[in-house]
Amino acid sequence: MNEPTTANWNYPTSVRFGNGRARELPDALQLHGMRRPLLVTDAGLADSAMAQQALADCPTAMLFSGVTGNPTGEQVAAGLAHYRDAQCDGVIALGGGSALDAGKAIAFLSGQSRPIWDFEDIGDNWKRADPGGIAPCIAIPTTAGTGSEVGRASVITDRDAGLKKIIFHPQILPVLVIADPQLTIGLPPQFSGATGMDALSHNMEAYFAPGYHPLAQGIAVEGMRLVFDNLPGVMREPHNLHYRGNMLAASLAGATAFQKGLGAMHALAHPLGALYNAHHGTLNAVLMPYVLAANRSAIEASCRWLSQALQLETPGVAGLIKAVLELRRVAGMPHTLAELGIDDREADRIGEMASADPSAGGNPIPFTASRYAELFRHAVAGTLESD
Repeated sequence: MNEPTTANWNYPTSVRFGNGRARELPDALQLHGMRRPLLVTDAGLADSAMAQQALADCPTAMLFSGVTGNPTGEQVAAGLAHYRDAQCDGVIALGGGSALDAGKAIAFLSGQSRPIWDFEDIGDNWKRADPGGIAPCIAIPTTAGTGSEVGRASVITDRDAGLKKIIFHPQILPVLVIADPQLTIGLPPQFSGATGMDALSHNMEAYFAPGYHPLAQGIAVEGMRLVFDNLPGVMREPHNLHYRGNMLAASLAGATAFQKGLGAMHALAHPLGALYNAHHGTLNAVLMPYVLAANRSAIEASCRWLSQALQLETPGVAGLIKAVLELRRVAGMPHTLAELGIDDREADRIGEMASADPSAGGNPIPFTASRYAELFRHAVAGTLESD
C-alpha cells in the first residue's frame, strides 16, 4: 500500500499535500497575486504557532479570528467588513471546517453587492453572483474531516431563521489547498474522532447517493477504506504522521466525492447543528448507524460489494453497521443524541427541517418529514431499527 507522501494534485483544485508544506505559503500567495490577504481563523487558533507562522510568512496580512463552530452570517459579515476596511486582495482560510467555510464565504462575498442569503443553494441562485467579484482563497485545513478545503460551498448558520444554509458557487472553491498533516497533530482526541467520523459520513453518503458518477463513487470507496484503516491508529498514536496523513487524504476524498450527493445524516445534522450548536462531525457520527438501518432496503445490494472492498467480517448492511459501531466506539463518540443533551421535544420541527434540507435529495430513499422525525427519535433513544 502506498504511503501518504508529498504530492501535487489538481482534482478538484490544486492541492499541495505533504508534511511541512505549510512552509510553501509565501510561494502560494505570490502565485495567486495576494499582497494583502486576510487570514481567517477561529479564536482558539489565533495565537497558535501555525497562525503566527502564517502571519510571519506574510507581514502585510491582516488577522480575523471572529469565527466560532457553526459560523453565522453575522460572523461572515464582520469578517467581510474587516476585509474591505483593510483593502485586502485575498483570503487565507486556516483551521477546521468552520474557519474554512467562513473564509471561503468572505472571499466569495468580497466583491458582491447582494446579501449572503441571496446565494443559498436553491435553483440557480448562484448565477446572481458577479464572478469578477470573487477573491482568491487559499485553504489550509488543520483537521481531517470536513473537507471544506475542496468544497464549492460554505455552510453558514442563519440565526434569524434558525437554519444552516448552504451558500454555493463554483468559484467558492479555493484556488489552492495546502494539506499538511503536521498541522493536524495538535487536535484533541475528541475532535480527531469526530472529524474522522465526519470524513466517513461524507464518503459513505456519497457512495450510497443515487445517480451516475463513477469517479465520485470510486473516490468514496477509497475514502471509507482510509478512515476504517487509519482512524483507530490516530486515536492510539495521535502523533503518527502516517495515520494523520491518510486521514487528511480521506477528508479530501469525502468532500470531493460528495458532489455526487449527501443524504439523511446531513439532512438531520444541519438543523440539529443550527438549533443546538452541536459539533457537526459528532452529530454525523451519532446519526450514522440509524440512517444506515433506515436505508437498508435501498442499499443492501451495493453494501454487499462494499463490505468486500472494505474487508468487513460480516457482509451487507448488518456488517457495515457493526463496523461503524465499533469505529465510533474507538473514536470516543456517543451512541445517542440524548448524550449530547438533545431530547425529542422538537422532533416534528426537526423532521420538517430535515426533509427540506438540500442534502435530503441525495438520500437513497426519499424520506417524508414524519419519517425523519421518527428517525430522529430513534437516535435520541438509541434504538436501531434492526434491534
